[in-house]
Amino acid sequence: MSFQHSLATPVSQQERIVILDGLRGLALLGILLMNIPYMGLPEPAFDHPLLLNEGGTINMTVWWYVNWIPEGTQRALFSMLFGAGMILFITRLEKKTEGIWPAEYFLRRQIWLLVFGLFNAYVLLWPGDILFAYASIGIIAFLFRRMSVRALLIAAGVCMLLMTARENRELYKQKNKILKGEAIARLDTTKVKLTDEQQEILGAMNGMKEKSDTAALRKQMKRSEQKSLGSYSVLYEYLSNVSAKVEYQITYYGVWDVLLFMLVGMAFFKAGLLTGQAPAKTYWLLFIGGMGIGLLITWWRLDFMIRNQFNMYTIFRNKVFEYYEIARTFRSLGLFGLIMLLYKSGWFNWLFALLRPVGQMAFTNYLMQSFLGGLLFFGIGFGWMGKLQRYEIYLVAACIWVLQIAWSHAWLHWYRFGPLEWCWRSLTYWKKQPMRKANTRDVLSV
Repeated sequence: MSFQHSLATPVSQQERIVILDGLRGLALLGILLMNIPYMGLPEPAFDHPLLLNEGGTINMTVWWYVNWIPEGTQRALFSMLFGAGMILFITRLEKKTEGIWPAEYFLRRQIWLLVFGLFNAYVLLWPGDILFAYASIGIIAFLFRRMSVRALLIAAGVCMLLMTARENRELYKQKNKILKGEAIARLDTTKVKLTDEQQEILGAMNGMKEKSDTAALRKQMKRSEQKSLGSYSVLYEYLSNVSAKVEYQITYYGVWDVLLFMLVGMAFFKAGLLTGQAPAKTYWLLFIGGMGIGLLITWWRLDFMIRNQFNMYTIFRNKVFEYYEIARTFRSLGLFGLIMLLYKSGWFNWLFALLRPVGQMAFTNYLMQSFLGGLLFFGIGFGWMGKLQRYEIYLVAACIWVLQIAWSHAWLHWYRFGPLEWCWRSLTYWKKQPMRKANTRDVLSV
């Protein structure tokens, strides 16, 4: 058997780690729960419930619980699984060859992932794409693959501190702009002539205040809705610019965020936590400690936003410390601990079996969510943007879940790979992969 042929051989049933597929499926469906408000509600209403007069309604309750418990955790879990998947991919190659081949195939894999990310952002027009960031930041994470569990966790802790520092740098950058502007606004301009620099600072402060005004935000919301319901060219002009900004923010501003959970995933995989080999008390500690701390801090954060009426001007002015990354990290670890407790109990084997095919086809299903979101909510499709209430959008998400579970089971009954998994693997090895199963024992590749 040739070297390239042996590398391209699908992974056997014995080589697969079932729990990772189940976790990946759970994270994939959970990501839609986070993304669908950005698909179905116009900017900036998805993050500002008061713009649609949702206060005191079921929609506000839905917003609260989604942002209090699962927000950000599914993305974290997906990043952890990506980190673990990197080790699996490299380890399998290193068993078959030596030298630079494993690194070369890994880089090919990442480059093609980057291309798919660009397709998601600039063709399917989903500005929340994460593949581009995983492709680029994954190359950085690759350098940490041989580190011990302890070293990986220390590196992850450093990433959390760096991300928290970056968040607070941004907070105090905006806070200083406001405080300096307000100080200048108190000057008596009949007696003091403002310098060009003072006028610039005052203008920046007034601009921030105006952009945070509810009336201005509702105008922005209407413009966003009109563009989203326009032709593909109008939609492209609008969302491609948003995508460029988001990709920059994730890969530059959020690099520590993504890298943090990739490193945690590597450490947890090496320690056996991701594969369910750790004792139950470890998962109980993660669950109780993570959720206890994370939910408490997140409650403070959300309550502060509500008390300040979601007005970013007053939020920046009054906030002393930004602890979003800290809260999300603890909640994510807590939710992971809970999921693993459910897995180890044996009572939820049916759930993990149900979600396993979704996880095996996570790449295909992720891009399908972008496609379905565009089809349902954009003007080039059914045009439901802004037509549904927040709680109704989550009912749409549930319908997509059912569709993806059913189609994943049906597809993998006949085929080894999801269609995009097959394409990605073929491009990585530059060799067409066998698609149809020869018998029912064939399974798709990691």
